[in-house]
Order: sequence, then C-alpha cells, then structure tokens
Amino acid sequence: MTGEKEHVLDRLRRGLTVFVGLVVLWWLVTLGDIPAFLLPSPTAVAQALWNGRDYLAWHTLVTASEIISGLLLGVLLGALLALGMIFSPRLQRWLMPLVLTSQAIPVFALAPLLVLWFGFGMSAKVAMAVLVIFFPVVSAFFDGMRRVNGDYLDLAQTMGASRRAQLRHVRLMAALPAFGSGLRMAAAVAPIGAIIGEWVGSAEGLGYVMLNANARMQADVCFAALFILVLMTVLL
Repeated sequence: MTGEKEHVLDRLRRGLTVFVGLVVLWWLVTLGDIPAFLLPSPTAVAQALWNGRDYLAWHTLVTASEIISGLLLGVLLGALLALGMIFSPRLQRWLMPLVLTSQAIPVFALAPLLVLWFGFGMSAKVAMAVLVIFFPVVSAFFDGMRRVNGDYLDLAQTMGASRRAQLRHVRLMAALPAFGSGLRMAAAVAPIGAIIGEWVGSAEGLGYVMLNANARMQADVCFAALFILVLMTVLL
C-alpha cells in the first residue's frame, strides 16, 4: 500500500509541476503586447472564474449531467454490443461494418441532425456524447474478449465449462485491461460530444458559455469555461 501511495503522490507531483510550468509560460507570454481579448492572463481568467462562479457553476452542472449520462449510456450500449458480437459471429459480420461506418461520418455533420430530431434539450447532447463514446468501448472490449489466450479457453472446455461460464470466468476477466483502456478513451472524448452538441444548439452548458463569451470578445470567460471543461475531463 505504501508503494502505491508513493506512486500516486509522485504522479500528482508530476502533474502539478507540469500545470504550474504551463501557467508560468502562459503568464510570460501575456507580458508581451498581446491584446487581452486574444490571450488573457492567468490572473484575468482566475478573476473571471471567481466573479462568475455562480453563473459558471450552473452551466458546469448542465454539461456534467450531459457528459455523465452520455458516458454511462454509451458504455452500456458499447459493452452490450461487444458481448453480442462475441456470442454471435453472424451478428458480428452484420454489425461491425455498421459500427465502423458510424465513425466515418464527421461528428459536426451529425450534430445539426440530432438537434433537429431530439430538440434543443439535453437529449441531443447525450446522444452526441453516446456516438463519440460508442466506438472506443465497442472496439476495445470486443478486441479484449476476442484476443483471449486459446489455452485458457481449451482448459475451460476440458473442465466442462459452458459458453456462459467461459465468458464470465475467462473472456471477461482477460478483457478487463482492454475494457479499461476503452473507458479511459471514452472519458477523454465524452466532453467533446456534449460540447459540440451545445455549440450547435443550446441555451445552457459550458459550450453555450464559450460561444456567448466569444461573441462578446470575453476571452477570459471563454478560457474559464475551457479550464472547467479540462478539469472535468481529467477527473473523469
């Protein structure tokens, strides 16, 4: 346990060092003749965070709800589809081209359609997040279950394990590292789907805050919303 704590603390120290270094570099750049509406100083962004804390907190809650809902639903659908394709090779032959095709369509091209179909509420943003999350989860989980050591499966069959028992005790256990990688990737891209949905059509959320601030040339507010979004992604 002590070694794990030291490893976590070491990672935190490295992350904090990188963050402080970037902030210092940012502050040094702003000492030049760059206008504040192009690149505000860290102090201005911190002041915008504090002065607009209630306003930003509400929109952060909206975006966080969209991201978490999309993440949960996308992971559930992706895991179920991966399980279905493992159980049925025929289903795999039919669905895998559809899964790949869904990623060939640019997300920005789908966002207006989703807003048209689901309206300007939360549903369109959750659907956009699900579309972005869906493929990493399906791909990672399916590959993890498919690449199981054949000797383990042969041993399970020799011991009389059913297909369900093989899935539960062999395939799922062996696929957990790949599934974890898929979850990490899904958590990293989930905010992208929600923010794009808010950019296309919304009256609340951090994406709306950024668009509104950009139209008013309030770069400090835009950076404040971006900072909150990055923080949420890191926490996820």
